[in-house]
Amino acid sequence: MLFLKLGTTAFGGPAGHLGMMEDEVVRRRGWLTHEQFLDLLGASTLIPGPTSTEMALHIGFRRAGLAGLLVAGVCFILPAAVMVGAIAFAYMRWGGRVPQAGAVLYGIKPVVIAVLIQAMYRLGRAALKSWLLAVVGAGAAAANFFGANELAVLFGAGILVVLVRAITARRRGGARVPMLLAPLPLPLGKTSSFALASVAGGAGLWSMSLIFLKIGAVLFGGGYVLVAFLRADFVNRYGWITEGQLFDAVAVGQFTPGPLFTTATFIGYVLGGPWGAVAATVAIFLPGFVLVAISGPFIPRLRKSPAAGAFLDGLNVAALALLAVVSWQLGRAAIFDVRTIVICVAALAVLLILRINSAWLVLAGAVVGLAMRAGGG
Repeated sequence: MLFLKLGTTAFGGPAGHLGMMEDEVVRRRGWLTHEQFLDLLGASTLIPGPTSTEMALHIGFRRAGLAGLLVAGVCFILPAAVMVGAIAFAYMRWGGRVPQAGAVLYGIKPVVIAVLIQAMYRLGRAALKSWLLAVVGAGAAAANFFGANELAVLFGAGILVVLVRAITARRRGGARVPMLLAPLPLPLGKTSSFALASVAGGAGLWSMSLIFLKIGAVLFGGGYVLVAFLRADFVNRYGWITEGQLFDAVAVGQFTPGPLFTTATFIGYVLGGPWGAVAATVAIFLPGFVLVAISGPFIPRLRKSPAAGAFLDGLNVAALALLAVVSWQLGRAAIFDVRTIVICVAALAVLLILRINSAWLVLAGAVVGLAMRAGGG
């Protein structure tokens, strides 16, 4: 019941979700100590996927083993998935024929850009911990902007940071950084990185599910970086959805509670109806269930490993770079006149100064868009 409640009421993105979890499982129920909670949070950040969802999985696993993991995960994901699916149904049935839909999206899209900028600001303070990471991040952004594969950017940045730190440590006479990451299959080319999706000729359930499965298995950097992956695959590579539909999906994922990864539910419904929504949701969340179940015993050793820490630093800064590039690309379509500039700047100021829940800002953007339409603007 706890995670069903959290899945229904947890607005505010991963930070809000984690705050509510800490309040419930540490302060109110005493299931974990603060130290144990932080240990699980560290474990969640070391594996790909949505951090807050994987935190729920870890807590469920700690309480009741595999059964607890399944119950906690399903209860946390299901409310948001159902809400997003219902909105997608209405969107597909009436969205294109409702005159107000364009006005609503006119106001929402600049707010989504403001939310992405705020996410970059927050992530940047944690990710850009040294000049090395800043340089790697700038290089990753440039590489992705000029067409480099996003998976190659992520893993390449991680490996580069490991190598540079290993060389630096050796020159200083320090302990050599163990290269624990060599066995990883590195997706350094378009063919290898998208082998799972190579069967995709059209947006069939199987090919679509494989792409969502791949994204769920490799995405570091939090839910907002998901936008970069979705745009690269579903808009640019295969043209299955438009950039406008991607905006709509992100806005719906932002406005509903629970994990932002339920954006996949919306896209799945657009491409394949109810079964598409189910397939997309299961595919994108499944890797998290598997990784949490198998990674627990290895997490303490990984967290102490200099190589794993360096690799994670590189991944995080590259994820930030991907977010910057996709924010720029989407921003050009969302902010194109004085009013959209004002909406975006005002939303960003409110987010940074008042730290209001972003869902309320998305709603406010919709109201502003409708008001402009009603006023003949």
